[in-house]
Amino acid sequence: MDRLPGTASLTFPVSIGPQEASALRDWVRREQARRTLEVGLGYAASTLAICEGLAANGAEGQHLAIDPYQFESLPHHKTRYEAAGLRALEEAGVRGLVEFVAEESQVVLPRLLGEGRRFDLAFIDGNHRFEAVFLDLVYCGRLLEERGIAFVDDVQLPGVRRGVDFCLANLGWTLEDEGKEGLHEWEVLRTGPAEAFRRPYDRLADF
Repeated sequence: MDRLPGTASLTFPVSIGPQEASALRDWVRREQARRTLEVGLGYAASTLAICEGLAANGAEGQHLAIDPYQFESLPHHKTRYEAAGLRALEEAGVRGLVEFVAEESQVVLPRLLGEGRRFDLAFIDGNHRFEAVFLDLVYCGRLLEERGIAFVDDVQLPGVRRGVDFCLANLGWTLEDEGKEGLHEWEVLRTGPAEAFRRPYDRLADF
């Protein structure tokens, strides 16, 4: 769909397009994922694709989505979404699959790690500044099961590109797939061994 009921904003190009959504759904199915994580709910196009994949994988799938911008929850930030993503999930009948957290990922992800949460696949499409996406990637790398999948949107942006390059060069992650649709470029990464986070202090590959 191009518009969500009750909004005047076009979801694309802000939201991912149908090709990327199909790729995301297919990766959820290919990995037989049961527990998925998302940074950046937005208009929920990616969330709906993930939920479709989870439903195809069978019962007991659960998705956790993090987005502080569904409501005006941050000081001096005027949200563009006005809960459109959450309404889309309700209208699609998949709201029960989604655990939603209306906080910044830099706050939520460490908390999930402390709680011992684990996931099979993560979709990363939040704050695209380097320092934010770097934290999202590193924490998702620790939250994912070993050799899990990190599907990263907007790698054409310099901050996202540098964060991905760090993980490829230093954490043993591998590039599994990539694509481009309109303004969006994405890469699908498989995380490396857990011991990469315990590498020697003096080991840092250029990225």
